[in-house]
Amino acid sequence: MRVVWNSFNGRYSDNPRALYEALLARGGGEEHVWLADPRQAAAFPADAVTVPIGTPAAVAALESADVLVANTHIQLDRWRKPPGARYLQTWHGTPLKRIHRDATSLPPDAVLATLDEDIARWDWLVTPGGEGTRLLRSAFRYPGPLLETGYPRNDVLLAPDRDARRARVREVLGIADGVTAVLYAPTYRDDEARPGVDARLGLDVAALAGRLGDGAVLLLRLHHYMGHQQRPAGDRRVRDVSGHPDIADLYLAADVLVTDYSSSMFDFAVTGKPIVLFAYDLAHYEGRLRGFTFDLRTGAPGPVVRDQAALTEALLDLPAVAAAHADDHARFVARWCAQEDGHASDRVLAAVWPA
Repeated sequence: MRVVWNSFNGRYSDNPRALYEALLARGGGEEHVWLADPRQAAAFPADAVTVPIGTPAAVAALESADVLVANTHIQLDRWRKPPGARYLQTWHGTPLKRIHRDATSLPPDAVLATLDEDIARWDWLVTPGGEGTRLLRSAFRYPGPLLETGYPRNDVLLAPDRDARRARVREVLGIADGVTAVLYAPTYRDDEARPGVDARLGLDVAALAGRLGDGAVLLLRLHHYMGHQQRPAGDRRVRDVSGHPDIADLYLAADVLVTDYSSSMFDFAVTGKPIVLFAYDLAHYEGRLRGFTFDLRTGAPGPVVRDQAALTEALLDLPAVAAAHADDHARFVARWCAQEDGHASDRVLAAVWPA
């Protein structure tokens, strides 16, 4: 059996990575091929078989697959799904932002037609369960089979070795014991997500690092569509971890997540650690760019702050934030993360590759 893998158009990451590693650990003897962006080649294991995405070799790989696993749309020209092949779409997050046909502003008809052509090929859609299932089915107008398993990428957050993995990642990043690691992971903004646009961080990193002092380090994880975004030079209090291959490592290493409208909040919530929503452009993002699937003001897992002063105060007293928002966090997890128990990969493998 040949399995072809694609994550974020050529990366070694996310749900496909988790399933690939689980399948290898099971030792089923499948043949594996990854679609790879040459710029991401160093992130792939040395023994992984790869073909450059966007090339005839990638099309040939897709058209030779028995199973295709992807976490986003496959939009390569001219490829045809082979007869008898199965396409597992894992997607890449629970949608707070409205997406596809539920988005506030729809993409051009030609783009939607291309995406819908890909959706029509799906044989399964992996979902986090509960309300996330409803939102994804609605957004994609997808009528086919669902695997309501939780996200395989989150299994490591509850794995028996998570504390040891946290320690290893913090050592690699140079974070000493007792230092609070603040992970800042903003989402992308449609009106800034293209080269040449003056895409400024909504956060004054140097000022925040100065206020937090030597007892904290800021980990900057910018969205991969925002590589052109302005960012400060790193120092002992600020680390740019945008190139780190697996964000799950950063979730484990961090003591608190600061985000805005990213689906990272749904994954990080599994850890039980505090989350602060830095929604400095809430009205613009909600009203003009995307729209939300629920009211962030009342449904967030932690405080929603609108300026850096309030963010700083929250980060200076995380125990108080965690205590004040414990019920919000618990309701959020029950609503959005109920399937996350560390065994999502097992459930997907049992459905797609039964032993």
